[in-house]
Amino acid sequence: MPRLLTTALLLGSLHAAAWSAAALTPPLPPATAASAASTPAAGQRPRVGLVLSGGGARGISHVGVLKVLEAQHIPIDVIAGTSMGAIIGGLYASGMKADQIEAAFKKINWTSLFSTRVGREELSQRRKEQDFELSTAVELGWRDGEFRAPQGAVSSRGLDALLRRYTLPAQEISDFNRLPIPFRAVATDMETGRPVILDRGDLATALRSSMSVPGVFPATEVNGRILGDGGLVDNVPVDVARAMGADIVIVVNIGTPLAGRETLNSAIGLTAQMINILTEQNVRHSLDSLGPRDILIQPELGTLTSGDFDKVAQLIDIGEAGARASTDRLTALATPNVQYADWQLATQSPSLPPTQLDFVAFGGTTATNPGRLQPQLESKAGEPFDPAKAERDARYLAASGDYVQADYHLVHDERGDGLLFTLEDKPWGPTYLNAGLDLSTDFSGNSAFNIKLSLNRHWLTPNGTEWRSIAQIGEVPRLFTELYHPLNWNIGLSDDWFVSGWTDGERRKLSVFNSNGGDKIGELRRSQLRIGLDLGQPWGNLGEVRVGPVYEATRSDPLLAGGADTLINTQETWQEMGLRGRVVVDQLDYANFPQRGYRFETDALVGTRHERGDSHNLAWVESQVTGAASWGRQTITLHGEMKAANTASASTVGRYSLGGFQQLSGYQPGQVSGNALVFGRLNWYMRLAETPVFARGFFVGTSVEAGNAWQDYRDLRLTGLRYGGSVFLGADTGLGPMYLGLTWAPRGEAGLALVIGRP
Repeated sequence: MPRLLTTALLLGSLHAAAWSAAALTPPLPPATAASAASTPAAGQRPRVGLVLSGGGARGISHVGVLKVLEAQHIPIDVIAGTSMGAIIGGLYASGMKADQIEAAFKKINWTSLFSTRVGREELSQRRKEQDFELSTAVELGWRDGEFRAPQGAVSSRGLDALLRRYTLPAQEISDFNRLPIPFRAVATDMETGRPVILDRGDLATALRSSMSVPGVFPATEVNGRILGDGGLVDNVPVDVARAMGADIVIVVNIGTPLAGRETLNSAIGLTAQMINILTEQNVRHSLDSLGPRDILIQPELGTLTSGDFDKVAQLIDIGEAGARASTDRLTALATPNVQYADWQLATQSPSLPPTQLDFVAFGGTTATNPGRLQPQLESKAGEPFDPAKAERDARYLAASGDYVQADYHLVHDERGDGLLFTLEDKPWGPTYLNAGLDLSTDFSGNSAFNIKLSLNRHWLTPNGTEWRSIAQIGEVPRLFTELYHPLNWNIGLSDDWFVSGWTDGERRKLSVFNSNGGDKIGELRRSQLRIGLDLGQPWGNLGEVRVGPVYEATRSDPLLAGGADTLINTQETWQEMGLRGRVVVDQLDYANFPQRGYRFETDALVGTRHERGDSHNLAWVESQVTGAASWGRQTITLHGEMKAANTASASTVGRYSLGGFQQLSGYQPGQVSGNALVFGRLNWYMRLAETPVFARGFFVGTSVEAGNAWQDYRDLRLTGLRYGGSVFLGADTGLGPMYLGLTWAPRGEAGLALVIGRP
């Protein structure tokens, strides 16, 4: 679980808001005569209410309490919950049993559940390629003449899908009194600060609304109200359960206790303590209302936090132990075996009747045209409804990156029975802004930096036309722009053709070394402009192919000359044009520090080169492949490159080069160059247990590298290779990958490198 989520859950989360004590505990409306709690008649079983508090991951301990209640044969008549307590209570009220919830929670990959986007393998190749330009972790938008930022630190998309999946059998029940167990969820009206008791509507939406942690998850809008986490106003909703007619309440409080003195030495620690103090007033008000017959269970969760979602088994065990500590009092509520079996039968999950889809439709979005993608969905009119297909389709729609929510519902109207995908546009889209940073230094006076800005405008036309531009300033000034237009030809997962027009211009300084890797003897400034027009075909989320004409103009100007090589003092210009083809297949789970998957790409061109008044045939091919495999926290990656061109020019600097951190460590950037190149790198790295703030993870690793370059492609061979290696600490941050490493090469030199950005 990312530390970002842990921190946000702690500081802005399930138990917290800087409200006055009066605002935290506003009075509930009086219960009606029908629902008011009363003393049961002699011999009549009392109505038992279950109250489950919020607390993020700590709330998973509620499952252990449910296991004990079932083992003790204690029937539950009504349930009220807040935040994570609402989620677990709502699932139980819908008919899921404790062992089913436990099994489901243990299968969840909680890290991916809260990811800001679907798994990288499921993205289109167009979205994947952006990962290699700059990090997409920090995304802003431009809408209605103003800059906008995401409403939450993490995405609720995975949570939405999870809740939809497990509440689907109850999707026809809109009155929560008609659930197998009557249920209420508590949310907060973010405009008024008042509690909202959710007693009807869509169950999955109600559960999600109760856990709309401000600053972590985007708020939800239900019946015109903006709803946030219920823990802000009523984290232990005892009064709600009583209003439902409970004679006795079993309260499970898993709130975060006040921290010790040792945590009060920082602004974060003091802020968290302040929030916990305010929240304690909310909780204390509820607990003070408990009577002598009520039962309070407070599992000993110790230092476990609201972000410890990776400790599901431990949390459930602690909840179970906490409930068993109250066994003596719980036994008084137990029922005979036959009576409890009848209760279990009456509260089992309703069955989902088979549904033949008469139509598939879309709703919610105003900025996009998801209907264009309908033929690519697995769910189709005329076929039976399949929840697994619907969930995959919702994930496919979410992979476009245009929605904060992609949900689905079974609906019935004049058209018949249908599947409706509800898509909520990103409030900061469809014009997206990203920023990145490249920085490197060898601590010996050789440093470089680049600042990158990206603008990506989606849905310029109903077909899905996009305009993407990247501006870079610093060591390598660059401007790239592309207009991408889907053609809607025979649309399908393997044949949605597109046309793309693009231009790419950059200027960079190149060092000149003698004897292909010897001493530095000069510097050049090389300026390049490339213009291309591609016809392409995406291969679903596997990759894509492109082919089209390319024109490239290059000029090299001398900056610093030394030695006797007169070429360094000569301006060089040439133009290349031809037909380029590109194939890429990308199934890496992450662009930086991948842990599984593979990527293969090949570019090739056939054309002509014009230089110094002469023309000759030109052909080049550039291929690279990367594979990653992991066991536990350890990963091995293998990367290989082969590039060759039939360039006959005696240019000062070859077309391809090696050198720099993990590009032949121990050599300077560009120290080894030529018109043909081979390179291979074997990496081992281990993800450290500690997760940093604003980063996916810390890593420690090492690399072994081999490669060389030749001026003539006919000299390319696997003998006479140069070798290098590194030992490094790394992190995958919101600005991109970061490395601090020691480098060494037998024919190079030892050094220290700091790199931010892709090496």
